Amino acid sequence: MDEQDRVAAFVDEHELDAHLAYRVLDLESEVGEIAKEVTTSTGYGAEPAEAAIASDEIGDALFALLALADAAEVDAADALDESLAKYEARIDESGDAGSGR
Repeated sequence: MDEQDRVAAFVDEHELDAHLAYRVLDLESEVGEIAKEVTTSTGYGAEPAEAAIASDEIGDALFALLALADAAEVDAADALDESLAKYEARIDESGDAGSGR
């Protein structure tokens, strides 16, 4: 059982099913909590080397992302493979993984 299956099983077991739009909003909220932790731990950016994020906040965002993938009927592992291939192609073509450069 992979991580996406674990999240889907947890959602089913605890009757936490939600519409795709709710899953997107939940992911945005969880990523916002990560941003808030970095903002406060760095003194609002004054000390970037002090950035800190609690592992459970990363876990919350990962849960939300995997629940979103499941709601969208997207295999997260396949989507990651696609993304890595895209970045690899960009690096091969331009020497940079970023888009628009």
